[in-house]
Amino acid sequence: MIDNVVIEGNLLNRKFSCDLLKCKGACCSLPGGRGAPLLDDEIEEIRSALPQVIPILGTVNKLVLEREDFFEGERGNYATTCIDDEDCVFVYRENGIAKCALEKAFNEGKTTFRKPISCHLYPIRVNKFGGDSLRYHEIPECRPAVKKGEDENTGVIEFLKSALVRQYGEEWYRKLESISNLTPVPARRALRQGPEWTDEK
Repeated sequence: MIDNVVIEGNLLNRKFSCDLLKCKGACCSLPGGRGAPLLDDEIEEIRSALPQVIPILGTVNKLVLEREDFFEGERGNYATTCIDDEDCVFVYRENGIAKCALEKAFNEGKTTFRKPISCHLYPIRVNKFGGDSLRYHEIPECRPAVKKGEDENTGVIEFLKSALVRQYGEEWYRKLESISNLTPVPARRALRQGPEWTDEK
């Protein structure tokens, strides 16, 4: 536990580095019908960014935003709207890769909101049990990222440094680094999500 934030043990030794050329941005377009979790205060931040974000989106996305808005759910349980139970409403595609229009507008200096913190932190998920509990979320689509992280010797907490600092601050992240450095990091780990996940060779 770091400052009332619970860290599941496997976060300290998991390897991860996104490989967009292989996953094609799968985390932005997972089937299931519910989009990225949103914090209550992110609703107005996103709404303020919409004028700069909408021009990036395709026709279908714009129609959905007109009919349904960009979020669903209720206070404390908001999520982005999905298109056809897959794409987040903020997805646009570039060379076949699903990307985030919110982040594109931010990177171009047009807005001050990068993207929902739940997206920025992925594949870390945050559970609320009085405080935050951080866990590593395994999905088959991220298997290339695990392999790339192993090849590059990049830990998931290193890969997500900017997101973790955004959420918890520099001092908190330094404490996390200190704890992680005390944990042996295996070169290879078994992937444990369904029968298709096996030891990397």
